[in-house]
Amino acid sequence: MDSPLALYRRYRPETFAEVIGQEHVTEPLRAALAGNRVNHAYLFSGPRGCGKTTSARILARTLNCERAPVADPCGECESCRDLARNGPGSIDVIEIDAASHGGVDDARDLREKAFFAPVRSRYKVYIIDEAHMVTTQGFNALLKLVEEPPPHLRFIFATTEPEKVIPTIRSRTHHYPFRLIPPRLLTSYLTELCEREGVAIEPAALPLVVRAGAGSARDTLSVLDQLLGGAGERGVTYELASGLLGYTPDTLLDDVVSAFSAGDGAAVFGVVDKVIETGQDPRRFTEDLLRRLRDLVIVSAVPDAPASGLLDVSADQADRLVAQAAAFGRGELTRAADLVAAGLTDMRGATAPRLLLELICARILLPAADHSTEGVLARLDRLERRVAITGVTSAEAAPAPAPALPAQDRPVPSAAERAAPERAEQAPEAPA
Repeated sequence: MDSPLALYRRYRPETFAEVIGQEHVTEPLRAALAGNRVNHAYLFSGPRGCGKTTSARILARTLNCERAPVADPCGECESCRDLARNGPGSIDVIEIDAASHGGVDDARDLREKAFFAPVRSRYKVYIIDEAHMVTTQGFNALLKLVEEPPPHLRFIFATTEPEKVIPTIRSRTHHYPFRLIPPRLLTSYLTELCEREGVAIEPAALPLVVRAGAGSARDTLSVLDQLLGGAGERGVTYELASGLLGYTPDTLLDDVVSAFSAGDGAAVFGVVDKVIETGQDPRRFTEDLLRRLRDLVIVSAVPDAPASGLLDVSADQADRLVAQAAAFGRGELTRAADLVAAGLTDMRGATAPRLLLELICARILLPAADHSTEGVLARLDRLERRVAITGVTSAEAAPAPAPALPAQDRPVPSAAERAAPERAEQAPEAPA
């Protein structure tokens, strides 16, 4: 029995309409194809896994569709079937990995073969992936061909580093920059895929998958594929996702944030000890803590941030964030986030990350030892919260000293009382 294909291969888009998050690229391409205003060379650039090579294949498929010029391939003709998701491929659409075929000899070989007419299709299309790996000599060997290709030839360059494509090649192409996919769009896409796969996924687990994918559709689907493979009867749970992906559980972050707001040093260092004892990475914990503080800063400034979409969190976590932000002052939150961010930078390459984590926690707990502007603002925040809760300041709570009597109300000493100190000063000392 053959093993199933990976998710990113099973659900690879076959038309521009199926490509998510790249409408700024796909819509102009569809318009150019429908109007038969196709250029001889294209440059697709952008982060990895966001649809460059897939869009290049769709473009080649649409160019060679028997019903062309059309905006989308028909999916029924022989060329469309050959270039379909599970099709055998086409002899006239050649994909070249420039990472291993980017030398001048490879470029000369391509140049010699490019002049032969296509066998069965309208165009011979070269898709050059990882184009930034082509050497300068290789690009120079292709320059004349890219500048003045024969009528049957089309080039599509795909790269993550367009600045490494020499300007003489780049200026002869139509450049389409791809972008990272927004988290909200990825979340809805993952929900749809899980429904197709028939596997349940908890809403709290979706932000973790999206975060691990970092805006790349391919990386996100690879992470989801891993979680679906390890899912049990309950499907993909938050515990499964946080454990496999290595993220800090929300309970630990809730505990340490609550301890910071209460000034409870024992609870804070207890959480740090639990992080170490459970085998978690102190750097990852610090990074997750910084992300939580960032969320709290946003919620403190915009209380309806979770509802308005500024934060991609579940409903129960949104309620917790609002409550935690209310327990802090904005000055305290900003200072804590600055300290954690600086400490995270110091942790890179550190041999004892636990010590640095404990020092970060100690600095957050002791704003009185911080004489910077942030420390003063943190102390003011604490004082304002104390006044709001108790109704009295520390100065009002302390016993006031007895007021001094006015000069006119003080008793006037007698002549004998005034002379007593003078006689004490003039008395001779007793012999030793």
